[in-house]
Amino acid sequence: MKTVSIILPALNEAAAIGPVLKKIDDVLSRRKGSLVFELIVVDDGSSDETATIAGQHDARVVSHGANLGNGAAVKSGLRAAGGDLVILMDADGQHDPEDLLRIVDELESFHMVVGARTRGSGTGIHRGIANRAYNLLASYVTGKKILDLTSGLRGMRTKVAKRFIYLLPNTFSYPTTLTLAFMRTGHSVKYIPIKAAKRVGKSKIRIFRDGARFFLIIVRIATFFSPFKVFFPIAFASAILGIANYAYTFFTRHQFTTGSALLLMQAVIIFTLALVSEQIAQLRFDRSEDER
Repeated sequence: MKTVSIILPALNEAAAIGPVLKKIDDVLSRRKGSLVFELIVVDDGSSDETATIAGQHDARVVSHGANLGNGAAVKSGLRAAGGDLVILMDADGQHDPEDLLRIVDELESFHMVVGARTRGSGTGIHRGIANRAYNLLASYVTGKKILDLTSGLRGMRTKVAKRFIYLLPNTFSYPTTLTLAFMRTGHSVKYIPIKAAKRVGKSKIRIFRDGARFFLIIVRIATFFSPFKVFFPIAFASAILGIANYAYTFFTRHQFTTGSALLLMQAVIIFTLALVSEQIAQLRFDRSEDER
């Protein structure tokens, strides 16, 4: 019999956590004969009654003495999870617990199952545009179409998920890291359509502050997992500029200028760096796989 750990990171979610946990329990009661579930609420330093209310609903509460960040709460939940499968979902009422069973069923065939938000979900226009940009960038890095890079509703096989705990940031960007980590290491990822409701209470994400942070983390993780995809366009652009500059100076002054030479040398150096970095990344993941 398989065990499923459901992790809900929470910060000041007293208004939402009770109804969310009650609905989760109602949905999971349909499978209690064939699956064993554990609910883990990670209270990330809440100043309200989040932890108390969660404890009243038979959830296992893991508490942080101070606010460490959404990603840090997810890491604590993954470390505490004892199930064969683990599902991450938000505690603010955005995610429909009915989707939990769909995710569990799909995990029979896939290493990760992600709830991809469809049109009409409760996200603002700015966040919707930003998410599409992130999806395009991540799709380029992985070479596969990513429908929802930042979705907080996802299920994984626990052994695989725990391999990547050390990579996860302490901020809101853990879904990005997990998605790229699973895809880069050859694990199967499935997207299922979901409709996310408008959250209860005020969002903790700030568009400009966290948006820039998301972009930088995507670039950092892309460089970590697939450096060639990051460095090659830079090398290519430098080579094109060098050739264009040489063509211009040759036809106008019949000279090969220092600027052209520097741009072409820069292209060769960055291209070589890209090749070496890609080999190092591949060796690192191969060794990690062998050690486990």
